[in-house]
Amino acid sequence: MPRRTPEPVGDRDALLRSGPFHLALRACIRESGLSLDRIRARLAQRGLTVALSTLSDWQRGHRRPGGERSLEVIAALEHVLGVPERALAELLRPGPEPDRRPGTPGEPPGPLPGPREQDLTVLSRHQTVTIDAAGRRTSVWTRTLIRARRRGVDRYVDRSPAAPGADPRTCEILALENCRLGEVRRQGPAPAAELLFDQVLRRGESWAFAWEVRDRPPAPCTGHEYGVHRPVGQLLVEVRFDPLAPPEQCHSYTRRLPGGEPCHAGALVPNAHGTVHLTAVDLSSGAVGISWRWPSR
Repeated sequence: MPRRTPEPVGDRDALLRSGPFHLALRACIRESGLSLDRIRARLAQRGLTVALSTLSDWQRGHRRPGGERSLEVIAALEHVLGVPERALAELLRPGPEPDRRPGTPGEPPGPLPGPREQDLTVLSRHQTVTIDAAGRRTSVWTRTLIRARRRGVDRYVDRSPAAPGADPRTCEILALENCRLGEVRRQGPAPAAELLFDQVLRRGESWAFAWEVRDRPPAPCTGHEYGVHRPVGQLLVEVRFDPLAPPEQCHSYTRRLPGGEPCHAGALVPNAHGTVHLTAVDLSSGAVGISWRWPSR
């Protein structure tokens, strides 16, 4: 699997003045000389518990702090990292923001940041993964329902990993319902695709849209995992096998942290249509997935 090229950081003081938040945070961490583990330990001394994955996601731009608890962590981070009071917090204020869209002057090229976590709520997400008779993943269809938490939401950025063994530079991304494809960046194993609504949502307004990622890896795959980078109210994941080529065994699992040890959740048996599924509600972190084993050949 190709390694992701690190995103340039830039000057700390300049980034604290203009943002974007994730690069400013990364520059502050770099200049402090502290590891994420040491930072977490110092936050714990202040009575604040935060996961390493959360700190990592914040500095990579995968998630943004939101809510009173997160803002308490940011205030403590400013002291731990030795930056002026509210220097990081000011970059999280509501309203137009430097890292809202790609191509902002002074922003180094990198993954599309997308809407902030507090900009919208993901009410539901439905994914359907299609597996062909040779056991290869051919597509992932996704339908999502969101609700805007402020006026101005007009897009969504998806970061869906390519199938294991597939080239993320060649996978096809199709906007299907109530959206069109904007910019796509293919650095690393998870291309970032901008889905444009062509309509600015009002606060409280909901929007349903669907897209599909198509790829054909060279070898059979043995599972599909959904990593929770943004809280989801209701999740449904289906895997559709060729009815004439079902797996030998299949089960669902969860992870407390992406990349952590999986916890076996239950056996799954394909129905008459060759489909298995899992459901979950109120997800805020970790990952859920479906794993299977093919018959010996």
